[in-house]
Amino acid sequence: MTDWNPALYTRFEDERTRPAAELLARVPLTEPRLAYDLGCGPGNSTALIAARFPEAEVIGLDTSPAMLESARARLPDLTFALADAATWTLERAPDLIYANAVLQWLPDHPVLLPRLFDLLAPGVVLAILMPDNLAEPSHRLMRETAASGPWAEAIGDPALAGRLGRMLEPAHYYDLLAPLAADVDVWRTAYHHPMADAAAIVAWVRATGLRPFLDLLDPDQTGSFLAAYEAAIESGYPRRSDGRRLLSFPRVFIVARKDG
Repeated sequence: MTDWNPALYTRFEDERTRPAAELLARVPLTEPRLAYDLGCGPGNSTALIAARFPEAEVIGLDTSPAMLESARARLPDLTFALADAATWTLERAPDLIYANAVLQWLPDHPVLLPRLFDLLAPGVVLAILMPDNLAEPSHRLMRETAASGPWAEAIGDPALAGRLGRMLEPAHYYDLLAPLAADVDVWRTAYHHPMADAAAIVAWVRATGLRPFLDLLDPDQTGSFLAAYEAAIESGYPRRSDGRRLLSFPRVFIVARKDG
């Protein structure tokens, strides 16, 4: 997959950061010494952690060199390093592992989440936030568009490009972690983001969910695919009373604490 585009990602930074702040507000820690931000992106979530816990050492980890460069420019006093959540192991025992909008990109959650939790020392908190929007029109329409045009052969199975089957039901996440944890808090919230028009919705998902589709296309195919997708979004998200569109965006939150 091509590298991430920090400028495109941060176009909707306020909307992306709000759920991250709400996850952090539910973390039951007062004075952590070391916190990891797993999948830190351009540092927007890392900044939240550093602001809440100013005495803690905060380390941001990501697989994207471009995102890490953006995060270092934003937060030059913090440490950022290249790491993959799928294979990452701890060098030092932290008090908090925080993962904002990263684990949904990885398969095999019944193995992945217990593995991450097993890395924790007693008393440590694992805080996870994942988009749960694969059934929303934004993602259903990208799969339908992928399957219906001249680009279909290049994309292949839209379900694979669209990461279908990776997310579990919230109760399943509880069942995975409850036997390992002192306490587990799981909840799901749907945000409704006002967007100027269909093009704005396309710009939002182009920074994230559309990337696996667009990575498979040549420049000519990309333009025609985006035009067809935007036309589908135009129909899929009707104008509201003020002329804008509402992008419904469900997210799953998990806060699990290891017995200490």
